[in-house]
Amino acid sequence: MKFIHADFLLQTKTARRLYHEFAENEPILDYHCHLPPADIASNRQFKNLFEIWLEGDHYKWRAMRSNGVAEKFCTGDADPFSKFQAWAATVPYTLRNPLYHWTHLELKRYFGIDELLNETSARRIWDTANEQLASPALSTQGILKKFSVTTVCTTDDPTDDLRYHKAMSASDCPTRILPTFRPDKALAVNRPDVFNPWVARLSGSSGMDIQDLDGFLSALRRRLEFFHSMNCRLSDHGLEFCPSDFCTEKAAASIFAKARRGRPASPEAANQFGAFVMLYLGRLYSMRGWTMQLHLGALRNNNTRLMRTIGPDTGFDSIGDFSQARSLAMFLDKLDNENALPKTIVYNLNPSDNYAFATLLGNFQDGTVPGKIQLGSGWWFLDQKEGMEWQMNALSNLGLLSRFVGMVTDSRSFMSYPRHEYFRRVLCNLIGRDVENGELPDDDSLLGPMIRNICHANARSYLALPDLAPAKKSGRKTALS
Repeated sequence: MKFIHADFLLQTKTARRLYHEFAENEPILDYHCHLPPADIASNRQFKNLFEIWLEGDHYKWRAMRSNGVAEKFCTGDADPFSKFQAWAATVPYTLRNPLYHWTHLELKRYFGIDELLNETSARRIWDTANEQLASPALSTQGILKKFSVTTVCTTDDPTDDLRYHKAMSASDCPTRILPTFRPDKALAVNRPDVFNPWVARLSGSSGMDIQDLDGFLSALRRRLEFFHSMNCRLSDHGLEFCPSDFCTEKAAASIFAKARRGRPASPEAANQFGAFVMLYLGRLYSMRGWTMQLHLGALRNNNTRLMRTIGPDTGFDSIGDFSQARSLAMFLDKLDNENALPKTIVYNLNPSDNYAFATLLGNFQDGTVPGKIQLGSGWWFLDQKEGMEWQMNALSNLGLLSRFVGMVTDSRSFMSYPRHEYFRRVLCNLIGRDVENGELPDDDSLLGPMIRNICHANARSYLALPDLAPAKKSGRKTALS
């Protein structure tokens, strides 16, 4: 039997039926990813398997380094095929790592390749894939169509002019490409070298002269309103933990002024400023009907030597062991007491927080929106079979799995869409096993709608993204081609 086959990961007869009848053909709503909008707008055609598969994939780089592969084959100046060959030689050593599953699932779904990737098969797979990559079906927009992606929500800095989203709104691409508001640098008062250049960009993009905290907040609000006009309905925040040391506006203004003079805020002051700004933004999200996403728990840039050499987001982050529950509870409670708590999705990176988060989020369900406060899907180091099962088991035991808004790719790679298939197979295997153990009724009228909803409909209903009128056919490849 081929490794990737029709019933991959589906261990029971019931799991196979549930997947093929209810999950397999559902469309994808990719409400959190890091795909480059420029690549979508230009309908990028990748030249080779390196460009589409290895160019920015820190998951693969981590595995290659662990396998003794030199950095020049990861982020360095080796030629594209040499880098691919180094990855191919690493793949047999990734057995039981999710990379082994993802690698072969992606080769199968994009190129119809069933052969196992290794050093011997590398050249054949390289040549076969590269030939197919020249097809319009595997351009960036072709890929979105191929995998039935209805909507992509990219991740965008508030200072971005969203030029590529404007171009996409005028194109004939059937997939909606919407921005997401990601203001992480707005909290970086502990790093004036990062904060002050960003405030300068915020000033330019908002058209406001930022002299003090009030001007800073007004500029943030103006950019949020611009994003809303561009059909943004989600924010996203990458935080070690949710700041909750609430302070007065006067104290926040003092912290802001010191940072603007180049004085780094202490950890305590940074927490206070972060809590103040996050509350301000949370209120705005609630007023606008947005969904707030909180990604909590990453310990970033641990290898300072390599951070200085090759930069961030290159594979030197890990799971942090920050204290999470009390600060998150205080933050959500503060907004709830003001009747200003928006729809919120909370993603934990440390699996030890699954049960704490699942119970905590239940405290803030207020009956206004089904599943208003969501336990987000297994994220980053947890977006694999075991991590997905842990997350769904915690949510099932302590909340409502039926209201779960499902999987996200959280990826910079256009090769990542089979992650949704992977998740759906894990979901159906989990439910199918319970049915065959007698723990759930064998009733497709009950189970089928739940599975379909988790795969797509729950996210569509929950996020309430705007319906965009399809653009007229222009005869052009894309608006920016």
